[in-house]
Amino acid sequence: MPEPDKSIGRKILSFFVKEDEPGTATGTPPAAASAPAAPRPSVPLSNPSSPGPVQTTAPVGSAADSTGTVDSKFAEHLANVLAQNNPPGPDYFEFRETLRSLSNLGLPEDKQFQAAWASFKALGGASDVTILTNTANGYIAALNKDRDGFGKSVDAALTERVGGLQNEQKRLQAENDTLAKQLIDIQKQIDANSTRLTAITGEITDQSAKISQNRQNYESTFAHFADQIKRDIAKMAQYLK
Repeated sequence: MPEPDKSIGRKILSFFVKEDEPGTATGTPPAAASAPAAPRPSVPLSNPSSPGPVQTTAPVGSAADSTGTVDSKFAEHLANVLAQNNPPGPDYFEFRETLRSLSNLGLPEDKQFQAAWASFKALGGASDVTILTNTANGYIAALNKDRDGFGKSVDAALTERVGGLQNEQKRLQAENDTLAKQLIDIQKQIDANSTRLTAITGEITDQSAKISQNRQNYESTFAHFADQIKRDIAKMAQYLK
């Protein structure tokens, strides 16, 4: 689809945000996978029926995230989406522009809508109100389509970035679990070695005593044999001449 007239996008943007508020970005449409931007001031919603300040946090159960705020870069992007889907001729947005022009007249809301409808028809708009609801629903469909695409880009970013971090997290946790088990096994081996070392110390003393005693017994027995033989040799020398 060809690029819309930028003035249409700015006009549509003015239906939803106050143009005189700071922080309305220009140019770059949002990207879910882009690097985090510096904090921006929230942009108040524009309400044709009540010109006073409007809360930007969505009520519980609405399509918007109740913890988010209206972001100027997303506001401009969605205004451009709507501008790209703006059909020729008067439609919902021309009606909304007329309605906004009546917001400061102090009329009740129903009178504002009725007067805007009369002005819309007088300016050449369709006489059937379904042209307004049909085109408004068409814009909702365009926003939903863009939201689906944005959601897919967010999911892709989560898969690429968060998924990668989660895989690293699992790998490191598995390594830690393996190392912890190895530490337990090592500690068990250290305890077993310490027990054996204590036992070996006693065995060394015991074996050393036994070996020393055997040596002494051997020496005594050796002396006993040798002395007898020596005595016999001496007697043979004495008696067998």
